Amino acid sequence: MSSQDLAESTPAETIETEAESTGVAAESDEAEPPQPTESETSTALETPCPVVDSLEQIGSRWRLVVLHELLNGESRFNELKRETDANARTLSRVLDDLQETGFVHRRLEEDSPVATYYSLTEKGESLAPVFEEIDDWAHEWLAECDA
Repeated sequence: MSSQDLAESTPAETIETEAESTGVAAESDEAEPPQPTESETSTALETPCPVVDSLEQIGSRWRLVVLHELLNGESRFNELKRETDANARTLSRVLDDLQETGFVHRRLEEDSPVATYYSLTEKGESLAPVFEEIDDWAHEWLAECDA
């Protein structure tokens, strides 16, 4: 059963489907859990899993690369472009998206030469432990890629 199927099914449907797929009949002598009200059901079906919702905000390749690079501190646009290997159009779009979602702060320095600086907001900095965990996982499970 896919995660989309899970999100669209009710808890009772999920249990019945899982029982059917494993060949195990659901126990009928156990009391059934209380059924959610209509408003609870519609809210549960409309609310995505927090992991899916999070990945929608930070999950693109370029967003992750830019966020990871900005963990090193404030950078100018051209520095980010050089460090990430993103083209100017892609980087500009990603930075706009990250600024709009509250992960990145943009600072314009109007002194000569004019420069735009980008840094992580508190929300963006809160991703540091997530990147550390991904790094640890990659070293453990993707070691064969380093060989």
